[in-house]
Amino acid sequence: MAGGMNTAISRRFVRFDRASVNALMVVSIAAGLAFPLLGGRFGDVANLVAKGLPVAALALGAALLPGHRWLAAIMAAGAAGDVLLEVPGLFFIGAGAFAVGHVVAILFYMGERRPGLGIGDRVAALALIGYGLGMPALVMPAGAPIGALMLYSVLLCGMAAAALLSRFAPRWTGLGVLLFVISDTLLIMRMGGSLVGGAGVHGLLVWYSYYLGQALIFVGVATTER
Repeated sequence: MAGGMNTAISRRFVRFDRASVNALMVVSIAAGLAFPLLGGRFGDVANLVAKGLPVAALALGAALLPGHRWLAAIMAAGAAGDVLLEVPGLFFIGAGAFAVGHVVAILFYMGERRPGLGIGDRVAALALIGYGLGMPALVMPAGAPIGALMLYSVLLCGMAAAALLSRFAPRWTGLGVLLFVISDTLLIMRMGGSLVGGAGVHGLLVWYSYYLGQALIFVGVATTER
C-alpha cells in the first residue's frame, strides 16, 4: 500500500513538473517575443530582467525535468550572458558566460553522439568548425583585432558541430544551434560596423534568431527520450 501511495505521489509530481514546464515555456515565449519591442522602456533594472527572463525561464524549466541538469546549466549560462551583456563594462564577462555555456554544451552533446553517423554529418560538422575559424576575419574590418572573437567563434561553432552529431539534432536542436550561429554572426558583424537593413532591423534579427535558437535547442533536447 505504501508503494502504491508513493507511486501516486510521484505521478502527481511528474504532472506538476510538466505543467510547470509548460507554463514556463509560455512565459519564455511571451517574454522572448516582447523583449526587443518593449526593452529599455521601463528603466535599467527592468530591462535587465526582461533581457534575462526568456532564457532563464527555459533554464528553470529544464531544471524541473528529470535528467536534464546539463540542459539547465546550458540555458542558465545563456541567461547569465544575456544579462551581463547589457551591463556597461561587463561585455567580455557576458561573452565569457556564453563561452562557458558552449563548453558545457560541447561536453553534453559529445556524450550523446547519434549512432549511424554518415560522412555527410562529419563533413557538415567540420565545415562549421572551419566557419568558426574564418568568420571573424570575414565580417570584421581589415586589421581589427580578432583573437578573442576567433576563440569565441570556434567554441560557438564547436558547440553547433557537436549538436549536429548528437541524437538531439533531428528534433529541432540542429536547427536551433544553426540559428544561434547566425545570431552571433550578426552580432559580430554589428561590432564591426556592418548592418543588415539598418540598426533596428539588425537588432531584431540578432535577438529573434538567438532566442528562437535557444528555444529550439530546449525543445529538441527536452523532447528526446533519454
